[in-house]
Amino acid sequence: MSAIGNLIWFCFGGIVMGLGWWLVGCIAFLSIIGIPWGRACFVIGNFSFFPFGQEAIDRKELSQVEDIGTSGAGTVGNIIWFIFAGIWLAIGHVMAAVSCAITIIGIPFAIQHLKLAGIAIAPIGKTVVPKEVAAEARQRNAAAFVNAARR
Repeated sequence: MSAIGNLIWFCFGGIVMGLGWWLVGCIAFLSIIGIPWGRACFVIGNFSFFPFGQEAIDRKELSQVEDIGTSGAGTVGNIIWFIFAGIWLAIGHVMAAVSCAITIIGIPFAIQHLKLAGIAIAPIGKTVVPKEVAAEARQRNAAAFVNAARR
């Protein structure tokens, strides 16, 4: 089912949003200091091409290890990102979501655009994984939390 959704998504707007993410990534790479943001743009651009069956989650949630993107430096990076590019990508996704939601059949696509708008606001420290992997990571984190609370 997600393959059909991805095919329809790609043909009717996913390619435009993915290319938008890649364009911002190229601009970030040109600035040299924007390379970490550029890398995130390419990862999320690929996700934007085919979002059904995948999910963006925090790397810390997946690996249980804090890295530079999931620490305070990542928060600072996300603030800088939001000011220079995140707001514009988020606005683009929200506008696309509204146009999809106007048609009843486009509501699943509107939901995907809103998810991508949320990612556009703060992409640093996120990774894209299949939905099953994200669910398993959340389940293991919950089990670890319960086990720690029992001790």
